[in-house]
Amino acid sequence: QVQLVESGGGLVQAGGSLRLSCAASGRSFSRYAMGWFRQGPGKEREFVAAISWSGGRTSYADSVKGRFTISRDNAKNTVTVYLQMNSLKPEDTAVYFCAAEETVFSTNYYTKEGNYDFWGQGTQVTVSS
Repeated sequence: QVQLVESGGGLVQAGGSLRLSCAASGRSFSRYAMGWFRQGPGKEREFVAAISWSGGRTSYADSVKGRFTISRDNAKNTVTVYLQMNSLKPEDTAVYFCAAEETVFSTNYYTKEGNYDFWGQGTQVTVSS
């Protein structure tokens, strides 16, 4: 069974940093493209960042480009995906979700919710002004 577990959320002041982690287990996750999405209060879930299974290609939403960095650590049976968030703003307040999608191409990444089959439960990030 596929499991994605996010951690690292919390309360931080504007301008601060947080690093989110997503531990993926249950399959050989090295051939999974991974992504981060978020859902703010009263908003729809939106794309934040994505990374190919090789780690060589990444994509970011314009709103986080230059502030957030996605990375991954591929192990044999467990993959961890990170989202380093710097220069946080109050508008970054949201529940952050990790997502995974199996792919046969090492360079594929996905930016749309519908591309992902597996999701974590989410971790709350709150940025105070």
